Amino acid sequence: MILVADSGSTKTDWLGYNSGKTISFNTQGINPYFLNAQDIYKVLSKVQMLSEFAEEVKEIYFYGAGCSTPDKHEIISNGLSLFFPKAFISVENDLIGSAYATCGDEKGLICILGTGSNVSYFDGASTYDSNYGLGYILGDEGSGTFFGRKMITSYLYQQMPEDLRVLFAEDYDIDKETVITNVYQRPLPNTYLAGFSRFMYENRDHPYILQVLEDGFQEFININIKDFKDYKTIACHFVGSISFYYQDILKRVCERNGIRVGKVLQKPIEGIFNYILKKEGITM
Repeated sequence: MILVADSGSTKTDWLGYNSGKTISFNTQGINPYFLNAQDIYKVLSKVQMLSEFAEEVKEIYFYGAGCSTPDKHEIISNGLSLFFPKAFISVENDLIGSAYATCGDEKGLICILGTGSNVSYFDGASTYDSNYGLGYILGDEGSGTFFGRKMITSYLYQQMPEDLRVLFAEDYDIDKETVITNVYQRPLPNTYLAGFSRFMYENRDHPYILQVLEDGFQEFININIKDFKDYKTIACHFVGSISFYYQDILKRVCERNGIRVGKVLQKPIEGIFNYILKKEGITM
């Protein structure tokens, strides 16, 4: 059995192949910056069906947020090995997986706009490290965490228009102490912050929300895309829930900046899965 995983900080999508049959399931996000090997084992243990075929899994291809360095690869690999003791395990960052899903064997820019954000250049075979993807404290421009933080701060600073403040208060019972506790003292603060970005979708036609979205995407472009000298001549692909659900606004901002938008995928898992099967010489 082969398993392929695409993991953000909020959720991990899995697809498996065995004897002509496919399976799919989801788990909590598996990010080595927030979970250790034992934590990963516990996450997998919550999926009852996994225990039924754990020892049948021979290969795992894991693409995840936070998996950019050897020490982070090791955390993921160790956690997966605890649960899948007989599997060969390959761990790569989510940008490589997204490149396989969007570019295939062609060159392009790969942008992730989900819970977090990142960007990389793909030459048709490999991605190249950039200065970006600094995480929810220093970076993550245009991401769910970025926009969730905007919603919280504008509400607490009383900068949000009054009609939106009323709606926000109805949806979220928060105050300064609650936010500080969740962000600075509890696990997965990035996921907590990203949860508030849902408020934007429910009120996306409000002029204030539209401006926040446009400004956020422009900031992502200014910082993350314009540093690549060929950004106007190659396709720029986007992956993640933020880029997918707000693609009309994102495309408008990209057009203003001379960026040619390629694929926009909510989830790259199917593209990655098909790429891996093709690489393994498996036809379905």
